[in-house]
Amino acid sequence: MDKATVNKLLNRSTKPTSMRILVYDFLVTQNVALSLSEIEEQLFTADRITIYRTLKTFEEKGIVHSIQENTTTKYVLCDDECSEITHKDWHLHFYCKICKQTTCRENILLPSQIGGDFRIDEIRFFAKGICENCLDESLQ
Repeated sequence: MDKATVNKLLNRSTKPTSMRILVYDFLVTQNVALSLSEIEEQLFTADRITIYRTLKTFEEKGIVHSIQENTTTKYVLCDDECSEITHKDWHLHFYCKICKQTTCRENILLPSQIGGDFRIDEIRFFAKGICENCLDESLQ
């Protein structure tokens, strides 16, 4: 059992069950957002409903954020700045039409302060195109 994972979950007021540790440790190794089905394929011994509940708990606690991609929800780990109250994912979510991967592009940000007499609770900043890897391959 990874103490860093246990501490990360405890710091987010999340009981470190074996499934939560398994899902978190798997997500840490990923550099793209994954759907429930994609996670389930990799954690084939785990129950789909339990994985789903784990992801929902992680989302509520600010451990993962979800990205709505057409009719599919994908999940990726949050930065340390996220919390139960707010997710700080004000960056571009990019979907590559060739490799079909969704990534967070944290170098492309929305302004964190938008003037006005209102409160924004959620923004979906999503783009589709061709990622740098697929673009390089198509030029060769």
